Amino acid sequence: MTLSRRSVLASSAAAGAAVATGGITAPAALAASPAILKPTPADLFHDYGTNAEMRWDSVDPRTYLTDQARLFVRNHTVTPTIDRSTWRLRVYGDGLATPRTSTDALSLSWDDLRALPRTTHESVHECTGNGRSFFATQQGQTVSGTSWKLGSVGTVVWEGVRLRDLLRRIGIAADAVSIQATGLDPSYVTGGVDYGPVRRPFPVSKALDDAILAWGANGRPLLPDHGYPLRLVLPGWVGIGSIKWLGSLEVARTELTSPWNTKWYRLTGGSYPADSPPLTVNPVRSAFELAFGASLPAGRSVTLTGRSWSGAAPIRRVDVSLDGGTTWQRAELDGQDAHRHRHGHPAVRGHGWTQWSVRWKRPAAGSYQLLARATDRAGRQQPLATPVNDNGYFFDAVVRHPVTVA
Repeated sequence: MTLSRRSVLASSAAAGAAVATGGITAPAALAASPAILKPTPADLFHDYGTNAEMRWDSVDPRTYLTDQARLFVRNHTVTPTIDRSTWRLRVYGDGLATPRTSTDALSLSWDDLRALPRTTHESVHECTGNGRSFFATQQGQTVSGTSWKLGSVGTVVWEGVRLRDLLRRIGIAADAVSIQATGLDPSYVTGGVDYGPVRRPFPVSKALDDAILAWGANGRPLLPDHGYPLRLVLPGWVGIGSIKWLGSLEVARTELTSPWNTKWYRLTGGSYPADSPPLTVNPVRSAFELAFGASLPAGRSVTLTGRSWSGAAPIRRVDVSLDGGTTWQRAELDGQDAHRHRHGHPAVRGHGWTQWSVRWKRPAAGSYQLLARATDRAGRQQPLATPVNDNGYFFDAVVRHPVTVA
């Protein structure tokens, strides 16, 4: 990558303005704007104000990837409007081979990043609080946060550049250990405290493994709600780590912190110790592609479909119970490789969710609870109950899905 003089001169007035704002519309102008810019109709989304969740009963079993138009939105404030022509990615820190302060940050343009080798990576993108509502509805426990059901998740093929390629071109110190990614969204204010823009550190080891600087999703440019013009993607990890509207990366020789890994996005309360580490890899989960409380015809066989996923590894098996957990049967899995070849991207790295189906033969009239329990190739299996934590993170228990046969 050849860095132009304009790209590295953060001290000039013009570059300074770009660095300060990232080409973002001023927060004052955003105050009157909706928190989410894309349409979120009630038949496709549960609307939570600043957040929106994909409705599982709207998922088409024939569709594997989650289109951005259907992907959940998790905002701490509002979706900003960013001008790509003046946007810059600032990179600094004592963990660079040539250390730089924040005021002397390397300033990379859109064209600088596009000059790097491109890559694609498939991953399950998921909010840390996905399933949170089931702590209350299924386990009778009170937790804080948005009452997500199971729809704050999707499978996406990201397009961009590997973070390791950028870091190797810039030069990273051999003893660098931590990177802090900071977004260009307006400052998050709650309880009278201004916590600044959303930011969260992650290990250099993750950066050099599979972290992506993504400008596209499923073959299209990012939508503003999903991080345009550039976002970080940490495949398999909690969604908060994949910072949207990426504005800067600080590379350090010491462990960096932010409220998003010390105050939030840790397991606290209940039986968890006070020094529980920040959350990273997402757990195993499953969902039926069916409305809660759905009505099915008695005496007629029906094929039930669903999806299971894991942040650590592809799904190895899914067991389904049609009688509330009394008996179990193995679901038929739709192999990921078959999906990739059908949809024309066999060489894409990473892994998404696994679709599955089970045949329910002529059920008798009555009320039932359907259960799906997945096991991934790392040996992790969904539990029957999840230990409670204050903020309702990582509800990974088997969800009891009610239906009526009549």
